[in-house]
Amino acid sequence: MKQFDVIVWSHEENPEFPTEPPFTDPALGWFFGNDINKSIQESEAEWIVFAHKSVRVDRTFLNDLAQAIEGFPMVDAFAPRLATGVDGKFLAGYLRSGRTGVAMIPDDSKLRFVAAPCPYVAAFSRRIVRLTGGFDHNMSVPMGLVDFSFRMLHAGGKMFSIPYLCATAKNPDEALLPTAKNNADELLVTLFKTFGFFGVLSFMATHPGSIRPLWNNRKDINERRNSAILLSKLKADYIKEISC
Repeated sequence: MKQFDVIVWSHEENPEFPTEPPFTDPALGWFFGNDINKSIQESEAEWIVFAHKSVRVDRTFLNDLAQAIEGFPMVDAFAPRLATGVDGKFLAGYLRSGRTGVAMIPDDSKLRFVAAPCPYVAAFSRRIVRLTGGFDHNMSVPMGLVDFSFRMLHAGGKMFSIPYLCATAKNPDEALLPTAKNNADELLVTLFKTFGFFGVLSFMATHPGSIRPLWNNRKDINERRNSAILLSKLKADYIKEISC
C-alpha cells in the first residue's frame, strides 16, 4: 500500500493539468482532475492529500507530513499552513465562528485542533475518508473540502494544525476561501448540515441573504444532513474546542 495519494484539483471550469507528476516515488500516487469522488474510489494509499494545482507538493512537504503522522497517531487529518508568497502572508486552518461561520486561526497559533483546513491543501487518513464517504457533489471543490472536514467530525475524526507543516502556492485566490464574503450560501449549507439549525442562527442573523437558498432546497439539504449525522460521534465539548 502506498503511503500517500495526492489528488490535484482546480477551481477552473476547464482546467489543464500536467501530463506527468512533478516527481515519482513507489510510496506515492497522483490523481489529477476535479472528479474528487472518482479519485477517492481509486485511491489505495494510507493517507490522501487534497491540493489545488497551484500548491507545490514536494518531497519536503510530504516528509514533514509523514513526521506529523508519526508524531500524532491519534489525529485523522491535518490542516497545513499555506505560504502565499505575498508579503510573508500565510493561510491556515479555520475554527467555527457563530457570526462569520468560520474564522482563520492567527499566524502565531500553536499546535491545536481546527474545524476545517484552508481549502488549498489538506490531508486525511484513509480510515476517516472511508468512514466519512465522498465529497458532496452539490458543492464546489473548495467548499466541498470544508464540508467533508465538518462531516468527518460526525465520524469521530479530528483535524490538527501544526505550525511547521507548511506548503506553498503562488498568489492563491482568496475567493476560494470559505468566508461569508465569498461563499455565504454554500457556507450556510455546510454549517447547517453539521451543526444544525440552532448552530447557525447567529450566522443567519448576520447573513440573511443566504437563507433563501437554504430554504428553497431544505428537503434535499435535510436529507444530506441526516445522512451526515447518522450515528454521530461529535460531542458538544469538542465543538467548543474547535470554535471561537
